[in-house]
Amino acid sequence: MHFADALIAATRDRSPLCVGLDPNLSLLPEGIDRDDKGMLTFCKGIIDAVKSTAGSVKLQLAYFEVLGWEGMKVFWDSARYAKEQGLLVIADGKRNDIGPTCEAYADAYLFPESPIDALTVSPYLGSDGINPFIDRCVKNDKGIFVLVKTSNPSSGELQDLPAGDEVVHEHLAQLVESWGAQHLGDQNLSCIGAVVGATYPEELKYLRTLMPHIPFLIPGYGAQGGTAEDVKYGFVGGIGAVVAASRSIIFASKNKDWKEAAGKAAKEAIEELQRVLGK
Repeated sequence: MHFADALIAATRDRSPLCVGLDPNLSLLPEGIDRDDKGMLTFCKGIIDAVKSTAGSVKLQLAYFEVLGWEGMKVFWDSARYAKEQGLLVIADGKRNDIGPTCEAYADAYLFPESPIDALTVSPYLGSDGINPFIDRCVKNDKGIFVLVKTSNPSSGELQDLPAGDEVVHEHLAQLVESWGAQHLGDQNLSCIGAVVGATYPEELKYLRTLMPHIPFLIPGYGAQGGTAEDVKYGFVGGIGAVVAASRSIIFASKNKDWKEAAGKAAKEAIEELQRVLGK
């Protein structure tokens, strides 16, 4: 299935909530070992807690990489487990390069049998650092989310710089739309997506007008301060976006009830999103 169609199906069948798996070893709850086995137990437990409500999960590669090859095994095991539960799986690695190195990054995550449905990528090197990813998306029914307007406080140091009559992130949005409009699914959305933070709602609203065919991955909801009212601007008719929340869900409790607390936090987030989306 075309990635955008799969994303829409996941959000309609379950919800637009994307639970971020950020297994910071120092924050793991009571009773979980601070090692690769404990990390896998935690990730699988969170997946079990949210699999009936969330439409997708987003695995933050940095927290797995910190444990070396053992951590990367946990990453792939967690991704496969999430996929087996019917969840859309996003790898948050923000990869980018040029030439054969970029080809290798694309092949590493977006191969046909990969449990990864989509990968976050950086656009800083221009189109020749994006085209290999697009090629794999089209061939293998995968997706990417290009960083456009990120949720962090200092994003404006580069992303808001003037570029003629617009700013950098607006110019980039038009590039992403031009890349994505060539690869639409049945629902008129592309396999090429954009990362646009909930912490900048006015920019989010405007960027949606610049990228009508682009699925949005919206971080910044929850612990970073973004609200459901903020994220609604990223949707078109209640579809076309997933809203990422990590710490506010996976670390809702550090006690023995951590799974139950995560499930409850996910349900509360979904109810809030559904209220503003009119569902």
